[in-house]
Amino acid sequence: MSPEDAKITFLKIIYRWPTFGSAFFEVKQTTEPNYPEMLLIAINKHGVSLIHPQTKEILVTHPFTRISNWSSGNTYFHMTIGNLVRGSKLLCETSLGYKMDDLLTSYISLMLTNMNKQRGTLRIK
Repeated sequence: MSPEDAKITFLKIIYRWPTFGSAFFEVKQTTEPNYPEMLLIAINKHGVSLIHPQTKEILVTHPFTRISNWSSGNTYFHMTIGNLVRGSKLLCETSLGYKMDDLLTSYISLMLTNMNKQRGTLRIK
């Protein structure tokens, strides 16, 4: 196998990994007793994944369609999963909340743009 073929084969394998293309953030979460205090948050095309920092096990992945609200400040990132009445909230201490906010905003904006394009295509047919 040529070096170029090896690179392509390697990428075809890791492309299937659930964290492929992720931006990772180490945070201290303060709201969910079922998760460790320190968490890794991975944001990628599949949504927002919470990962155990020692075992690297994906605890849960929240698709963008389930994230109803998020905000950030100098020392925090906050996200609501589900609706505001029956949803769960995740509050994290981090100095990178603004980056998480920007990334989430970009992914959800892209998702909504694609959904609107699909709706327009469906109406035209």
